[in-house]
Amino acid sequence: MFSLALAFAFVAAGASDAPRDTLRLALMHGVPEKWNVEKNFATFLTQLDEASAQKADVFITPECWLDGYASPDEISTPEKLRTIAQDLNSSAYLARVSEEAKKRSMMICFGFTSIENDKLFNAAGLWDAQGKRIGLYHKTHLQAHDLQYSPGEGLPVWDSPFGKVGIMICADRRWPETPRTLRLEGARLILNPTYGFAGDMNEAIMRTRAYENQCFIAFAHPSTSLVTGPGGKVLAKWEGDTPGVTVCDIDLSQAKDDNHLRDRRPEIYGAITATKPSK
Repeated sequence: MFSLALAFAFVAAGASDAPRDTLRLALMHGVPEKWNVEKNFATFLTQLDEASAQKADVFITPECWLDGYASPDEISTPEKLRTIAQDLNSSAYLARVSEEAKKRSMMICFGFTSIENDKLFNAAGLWDAQGKRIGLYHKTHLQAHDLQYSPGEGLPVWDSPFGKVGIMICADRRWPETPRTLRLEGARLILNPTYGFAGDMNEAIMRTRAYENQCFIAFAHPSTSLVTGPGGKVLAKWEGDTPGVTVCDIDLSQAKDDNHLRDRRPEIYGAITATKPSK
């Protein structure tokens, strides 16, 4: 009897440790005000209230929400960006994000400009439902105005109650290697805070990225919310400039690990990882 009870205990423990497949996403939309971190954070809290009322599990802001993605502004300079950059250890705003995640039992992906070791980064942090920052991502593919930032040097994924989660920021999605790497590292869900182009071309890209990697992608943009799934279909979509949240229920069990990626031929893909194109 003791052995049987012990076996049941092990089974129960294993079941509780298994990643949860069903969850509700809440994608924030609305146009922030460049440089006005206080106003933008207040808007974030308002939309967080709406997401809580709709019992969301994961909340995603657009790219650099806190400073309104100030780097493209014509008056932006690295020196001016430093005035709104957040220190990971002392930022009152980031501490408040942690508090809100814990209070609402909600995972939060929050976009901001960070300053680390005197370097500026286009960053997105990931806080779990206990308020712990479990992930920090730096945008890796920088162009034009983003050259005021230092580039990220990795594509990490993090464990969560929903399995492994990855982040890519805005233009990172243009390079198929970005989500492919995240998926190969085990991410069934990729969060994509963004501020760049949207529209039909973007929708085609996001449907393709989700299908070719057999995963879910949550695209949070000031004027577009988009969730695409492993079947290559749009699961949720919103367009406009009105502040609010778009909610979408997903089932991560549909992002199966036994998929067409098993038939990859990495031994013949040398040009993809070459540091210089072949002549």
